[in-house]
Amino acid sequence: MERAVVYVTLFGLLLALVTTLPIKEDWDIYSFHINSTVTSRYATTVITSRVANRMDESKEIEFHVRIPKNAFISKFRMFIDGQLYDGAVKAKEQAQQEYTDAVSRGQSAGIVSSVGRTLEEFKTSVTVAPHKKVTFELTYEELLKRRIGKYELQIHARPMQPVKDFKVDVYIHEKAGISFINVQGGLSTKNLANAITKTHADKQAWVYFYPTEDQQKTCDSCGEQGMNGDLVVVYDVNRKASIGDIKKSSDGYFVHHFAPSNLTRISKNVVFIIDQSGSMSGRKIQQTRIALLHILSDLAEDDHFGLITFDREIFHWKRELVQASKENLDGAKEFVQRINDRGATDINLAVLEGARMLNAHPREGSASILILLTDGDPTSGVTNLGRIKSNVKEAIAGKFPLYCLGFGYDVNFEFLKTMSLQNDGVARRIYDDSDADLQLRGFYVEVATPLLTDVTMIYLGGTNLTQTNFSQYYDGSEIVVAGQITDNNVETFIPQVVALSRNSKVTFSETNITEIVSDDLIQRVWAYLTVKQLLEKELQLSGPEKDKVKEEALELSLKYSFVTPLTSMVVTKPPGESTDVLHKPKEGGTHTNPHRGSGRGFAGGSFGSSAGGSFGSSAGGSHSFQKTSGMMRGNFPGHRRTPMRSDYVPPPPPPMPPGAAGRLHDDSHRRKIYPDFGMMPTAVEMFYEMEDDDLSTVHFPPTIVTATAPTTTATAPLSHRFLLKAENQSIPLCFDITGNERLKLLHSPSRELSVNGELDSVADGGFTKIVIRVKADLYIDIYFNEIIVRDGQTLTPHTGEELITAGSVTVIKRNKEVDVATGDIRIVILLHERHGEKFLWPVLRQHPSDNSIEGILALKPAVYEELQQTPSSRLKINEQEVDVDRSGAVDYSIVSRPTLGCWLVSADAALQRPLDDFIVAQL
Repeated sequence: MERAVVYVTLFGLLLALVTTLPIKEDWDIYSFHINSTVTSRYATTVITSRVANRMDESKEIEFHVRIPKNAFISKFRMFIDGQLYDGAVKAKEQAQQEYTDAVSRGQSAGIVSSVGRTLEEFKTSVTVAPHKKVTFELTYEELLKRRIGKYELQIHARPMQPVKDFKVDVYIHEKAGISFINVQGGLSTKNLANAITKTHADKQAWVYFYPTEDQQKTCDSCGEQGMNGDLVVVYDVNRKASIGDIKKSSDGYFVHHFAPSNLTRISKNVVFIIDQSGSMSGRKIQQTRIALLHILSDLAEDDHFGLITFDREIFHWKRELVQASKENLDGAKEFVQRINDRGATDINLAVLEGARMLNAHPREGSASILILLTDGDPTSGVTNLGRIKSNVKEAIAGKFPLYCLGFGYDVNFEFLKTMSLQNDGVARRIYDDSDADLQLRGFYVEVATPLLTDVTMIYLGGTNLTQTNFSQYYDGSEIVVAGQITDNNVETFIPQVVALSRNSKVTFSETNITEIVSDDLIQRVWAYLTVKQLLEKELQLSGPEKDKVKEEALELSLKYSFVTPLTSMVVTKPPGESTDVLHKPKEGGTHTNPHRGSGRGFAGGSFGSSAGGSFGSSAGGSHSFQKTSGMMRGNFPGHRRTPMRSDYVPPPPPPMPPGAAGRLHDDSHRRKIYPDFGMMPTAVEMFYEMEDDDLSTVHFPPTIVTATAPTTTATAPLSHRFLLKAENQSIPLCFDITGNERLKLLHSPSRELSVNGELDSVADGGFTKIVIRVKADLYIDIYFNEIIVRDGQTLTPHTGEELITAGSVTVIKRNKEVDVATGDIRIVILLHERHGEKFLWPVLRQHPSDNSIEGILALKPAVYEELQQTPSSRLKINEQEVDVDRSGAVDYSIVSRPTLGCWLVSADAALQRPLDDFIVAQL
């Protein structure tokens, strides 16, 4: 019987819309997780998708993946029937031979290499037996590049079916401190905005995207086939006008991020060389005119510029550079309006003339830039590519960079890239689309403000360095250098940066290396940069030198398991199936679409190359409980608490991978009460922590905060501390609740839904039990060791990891958390462990649209104003003035447990209503 075929598209765009899809009962993507960890701008992303074959016959499940173009895949594996199948990175020639051998044996091995704007696509497939499951796991790595003052981590999601267990967890850790973090993209707006929670705590940030199954059908870019859109996490780090941020590993590798601020801009000399040949007709030439008009308007008055158009001939606006005065700019804009397509393409003549104009106009203390825009190959004058590159390199002579913009796919992009690299520039593809003018303007903004020229990075006592000389440093960009410290002797390692700023030489120096990070991380950053730069260098060489550089890049690619243009991923499969070979495509490669119109079904998701909830609602955000350990308690009237031990400091958190929390345990015994500590509950952002041996698998979920306050005697009542996030304020409020109260977490009268929780009676605890009332006589009781569904008099216990349905509520039980979804509400209950005690924390991942929702989790962020800090602190909270003390809490809604400062107030003041309104008589 012919095998049925289903395509699972994970982490990428589908190549085509299909005409038919398999029915839901045939196959199911029952879990799709993306976990990305960014440390020191280096992002490691793991995509895990679990697919079940629901049919009575075997199915071929195909895994599509698109990753950022700058990323390297470093691991791929499949789990089938308890068996692990690992991909292996091999030299491309060896991998290709294995592929060819497979094809010669009649096996249908497949290679797909297609390139979009920012993503590359890879593919493999496997046959899954009837009623069996397969897990795909892909890991890739990339160094985020700073452009226009920010880093961007792009996530594309198109599962092609709604997924019950869909989530994206992103964790960012920057020792320099994160100055801001935002979430943008089509999936961050309107109906899906409440599925995003974001937490920013100084050096760390967390972003979670947990859309419910219903939401995945109803957003603007959603439908019966699920979501189709992007999330883009945008952030930057704190900077100072020094040598920058240097990190080292214990075995002597280092990485240096150099991006000084507060420098005076340098005026520039820029020549624009614009292709007006016949192939630029229509929309291309129109968009070029629009972009040039905006770019000319952005020139500063002390800039000088020139403008050349070319086909088989060249046409000057003026033969020499002129100052960007209003009169000159108006004249240039009139010239731009008259640009029309015509004739052939003489790139050699045009670039040489642009170089002549810059060479004839030297200005001390300025920076010169040459920008070429073309959409095709040279067809007139000198057409030999090697000769053109040689002529251009001789004319520029290392005096200024050449930036080449290739418009569309007809251009020889490798030629433009090589010519740019040979002249200290870069090449960028401009995609022939409706926003091409914005792409052109966006590139110009990146190079619009030179701050330094002739930048030399010097490392006395350093070796095996990546690129150390840079022609220019632009505002909003960053220079990154990695290497090794000779003999790992920090005392003799002296970094220094020398450059020109306007008319003077400037030196940046610093001997203190402030951060030591994971050995593996710094090594991989060094390897990533080295391989990237060797591949660029190889493009510029020929003969034995080219072979030597290529061999060095290949050796490093194999050592660090990077899929690069020199290596391929060989995907091993069960006996009798094909061997797949995944190549890294070249920029400008053919955008293949082998299945267009095939009528086959696709399923899956996508990821390109992103922080926790709060106590109450926020614009576009979600809310959660936060668990904290209180510190430095203040005194003010009406505040119920027990004194905290003054020397108590919670342990510092290590950064953790996605997915870990406390272990499950038998909840039947009572826990030990620590005489030195009290206990504090949770507030709208629940926080949880990990044991040291859980560091290999960590989630970053946000939640209400409970904290624990030490007690003066063993019989004193325990106190729980809650954090309440503040609107437009960086310091949250915190308050205490005493005793093992039963709290109203979330009530929705219109849905007959209620969620209540009972605080436990142990130090450093949380909730011992959470009860969800779905409707009359239908309840879900959640404990650590089990979940019990009570339907009337019928009790159904669940102790394993499984999917549970009770009325309109879906519960997904995992090892470290319980995921609850109903309509547009999604709550994650974290399973947490501290000092051997285990408890629950609820986190509201998806805030409902219903304004009648009540409860701790539904609280809106606090609005307050600081009135004074001395001699005592006072805040104005919703028109009420209150005395406060500066305190602190460990935020357990975050896996790594950051310590947050907070304003300690009474519960009534923080809640703006009596605490009794949030206490229930029974669960």
